[in-house]
Amino acid sequence: MSPKSTTASTDLSVLPEDNTAYGTKEYWQQRYMQEEAATFDWFKTYRDLEPLLSKHIGSKDVRILMLGCGNSTLSSDMYDDGYQSIINVDYSDVVIEQMRQRTQHQSGMTWEVMDVRALDLGDGSVDVAIDKGTLDALMCDKGDVWEPSAEMCENVGREVNEVDRVLTAGGKFIWITFGQPHFRRRHLERPSWELQIERLNDGGFDYFMYIATKKLAAAPSPIHQ
Repeated sequence: MSPKSTTASTDLSVLPEDNTAYGTKEYWQQRYMQEEAATFDWFKTYRDLEPLLSKHIGSKDVRILMLGCGNSTLSSDMYDDGYQSIINVDYSDVVIEQMRQRTQHQSGMTWEVMDVRALDLGDGSVDVAIDKGTLDALMCDKGDVWEPSAEMCENVGREVNEVDRVLTAGGKFIWITFGQPHFRRRHLERPSWELQIERLNDGGFDYFMYIATKKLAAAPSPIHQ
């Protein structure tokens, strides 16, 4: 994404009065209409994340799903670094059209209007799924962080279950968040994958990268005669 054509948003007027608005489609539709020519990256940029993404993704010849892509520069920067099969999804048709227009020169990327809790993708069709801030938006809840509401847990669980479904065996779900493991880990635990956690700190605030690797299918037992 060229810095000549877009600018990072610093407009405080787009911030909601109530953080629970981050979990609503209406808020994002309105925000993206206000940020038509802007970009915004939650938590970290690709430059910050590249060493860990390279470590955990490995080959650049993989099919990547960007969950709740928004107007982040992450996909575009990854594309320019060689990851050239990226599916970007967001439930805001406003931002999907904006990003589709901005990245016409990056032909290997696709932009689809899709709810991360109900992905219109086939089982085992994705090698890597990346979430940078989307699950966190779904977690904006008025309840106690130690005892989150049933509604919030259901919303988060729906996204995680969909990621589990669309990941191929050996595929990875990578979640970048500020959420500490004692609050976040419980939402990711599934019998179908192995979970590991990396901590990111450049001398300031702690961020975390959760990496869930889908288990390979067990080989069939030999038939003894």
